Amino acid sequence: MTLFKNEEKRTLLFLILSLAAVIVSFFDVGHLPVDAAWVAILLCGVPIVVGAVKGLITEFDVKADVLVSIALIASIVIGEIFAAGEVAFIMALGSYLEERTAAKAKAGIEKLARLTPSTARVIRGHEEYVIPASAVKIGDTLRVLAGETIAVDGVITGGQTSVDQSVMTGESLPVDKGAGDEVQSGTVNQFGTFDMVAQKVGEDSSLQRMIRLVESADASKAKIVGLADKWATWIVVIALASSLITGFATREVIRAVTILVVFCPCALVLATPAAIMAGIGNAAKCGILISKGDALERLAKVVRIAFDKTGTLTFGKPAVLRLKSCVAAIGEKALLEVVSSAETRSEHPLGKAIAAHYKREYNANPAQPENFRLIAGRGVHAVVNGRTVYAGNEAMMSERGLALPEQFRHEIVEAKDSGCTVIYAMSEQEVLGYIVLSDTLRPDASDTVKAIQDTGAKTVLLTGDSPRTAKHIAGIAGIADVQAGCLPEDKVIAVRRYEERGEPVCMVGDGINDAPALKAARVGIAMGGVGSDIAIEAADIALVGDDIKEIPHLLLLSKRVMRTINVNIAASLILNFAAIILAIAGVLNPIVGALVHNAGSVAVIINSSLLLTWRKR
Repeated sequence: MTLFKNEEKRTLLFLILSLAAVIVSFFDVGHLPVDAAWVAILLCGVPIVVGAVKGLITEFDVKADVLVSIALIASIVIGEIFAAGEVAFIMALGSYLEERTAAKAKAGIEKLARLTPSTARVIRGHEEYVIPASAVKIGDTLRVLAGETIAVDGVITGGQTSVDQSVMTGESLPVDKGAGDEVQSGTVNQFGTFDMVAQKVGEDSSLQRMIRLVESADASKAKIVGLADKWATWIVVIALASSLITGFATREVIRAVTILVVFCPCALVLATPAAIMAGIGNAAKCGILISKGDALERLAKVVRIAFDKTGTLTFGKPAVLRLKSCVAAIGEKALLEVVSSAETRSEHPLGKAIAAHYKREYNANPAQPENFRLIAGRGVHAVVNGRTVYAGNEAMMSERGLALPEQFRHEIVEAKDSGCTVIYAMSEQEVLGYIVLSDTLRPDASDTVKAIQDTGAKTVLLTGDSPRTAKHIAGIAGIADVQAGCLPEDKVIAVRRYEERGEPVCMVGDGINDAPALKAARVGIAMGGVGSDIAIEAADIALVGDDIKEIPHLLLLSKRVMRTINVNIAASLILNFAAIILAIAGVLNPIVGALVHNAGSVAVIINSSLLLTWRKR
């Protein structure tokens, strides 16, 4: 009974039995009193007829199944039992191949849905409990053992490990993690045990967010799919008319039946969904989730890629670029040590970046300050190893009546011209030195921009940063067009201006401020890892691992998908009309007509499936 509860296994069994029956019927094995082709008609043909009748009655949905049903019934009426059985078998086989191809195309995406862990280990007091993953709450402390899948998003509070993030980011090697590092749901703990605090649970977790994108992927949303469906409806009407006219003119029912068999627009209707789903599957393997079926169609028409800066072309987090001591008695290591100690309790991103830099450089935590005070809008004051230290901006330096030595001012001007931020370290009497920080460009940003331009697309930087910073980053990345100081509405205006000039735009962004532009653009691409939920919901496409270097492949893939769709449609139309002419002329009979017709459907499926592994070298 289990076998018959599994639809795929049942369909496969019916196909095997029907094939055997068709072979027995063709060779008349055993000289059976009843034609064996009836087995194929009952197992494969009846479901087609029932589906067509339901579609007509409930939705008045006129499609290929209507023609197939009429062809089957007509073949039985004129005594062509073998032809009816063969048509039923081949149509069922074509449908099975279509479903298998679509399933294979979506497998790379749907794999995410199967990775949701069912349980989690929660630490309450000194006790460990195993509870359903859906019951985990924000703030819960979880323990993850080696080999287990992480249930929710959170931050490691204790332990060292390596995490396999390949499902979410495509990274081939595990990533080392320790206290303070973030982990995502759906990733796998490779080695060691660690404790973590839950920050995003249930529907808010990274994995569930990706699953929602998966569930919304639907090839039927593409405009060109609707066009093919419209053609299919008209073809059904034309087929019936042609069959009736030919039947009356030639007085040969078999010709009329053959026309119905070859006129079925299965290949035409299949031409677009198969290609789009294969394209979506290809993108999924590269860490790209396409949430709207027509996104590839729209992307193929894009001629300009608009980038946000922070979090898109750059990492979106400040990092220490260099530091300089202004006092001979204090070396650079000692300067970094005292400033990182002063900043270790700071919640400011720049303070955190300095403390993190010290930890990475010397594999040690900064010393805790003996006294700490935050000075809003200026910096911090602390006592480190008995020494009073101030770390802050120029305003703090001026208020304390201190000035940077003349020989260092030229370097500060250059740093600011390149969009960097400077933190000054001071004692009560003098400036001890300074630390230069900047939001660093992604290492593959310039290569990605060049590869995009090589596809024929233009690029533009839309950012809220100052013109000086924007031009500096754009210059390094190789982007000539820059619009700085943009508010969210300014980005939307820029996108619409390009659209009005006949330059469809693809917007790439990550923040809440990018959401309006992502929605307004012809296609929106969000950074799925660091991007905000609002940006991801507004976009058509998400880069799971924030890997912008896959954008050129995505652009070329969209064009390849549309080329495949056009080839599929053209080939299916040519084959259909050629077969119709031969059927009217009496060259094709129902048996050969069924073979020719279904050969077209199989060819469309095979041609589309080539997109699953396509990549331009």
